[in-house]
Amino acid sequence: MECRAVTYAPNAKLAAYRSVLAHGAVNGADPHGLVLMLMDAALERMTTALGCLERGEIISKTKLLHSCVRLVTELRASLNLKDGGELAANLSGLYDYMVRRLLLANATNDPQRITEALEPLKAIRAAWVAIAPAGRQAAAP
Repeated sequence: MECRAVTYAPNAKLAAYRSVLAHGAVNGADPHGLVLMLMDAALERMTTALGCLERGEIISKTKLLHSCVRLVTELRASLNLKDGGELAANLSGLYDYMVRRLLLANATNDPQRITEALEPLKAIRAAWVAIAPAGRQAAAP
């Protein structure tokens, strides 16, 4: 007798709907909005990883923090270091610090290390929302 994995997930339709919404949002977003989406995704995953760590869900925590590292790395890559001056250089260093904290959190299962990346990203996001282009609705924190 052969065992087959069930490929239907109860939330498959919901996941597909979310995927379409996300792709549509990315396609229609301006550069400011895209950076905000990256920040929001990283913050959401860091917060979820903290919860996973509290519940002992190490595999989920690992996947989430890996995703956070990729998102923060993308934020760092989006900086214009040539024309951004001291601000861009400082943000680059801060993003690098966050990546190191997240990697250490993943290796040690230390929630404090996640918080050390989460808090500065919250502050950067708040500043980013405050400088939203004129006429654009700022996202709620």
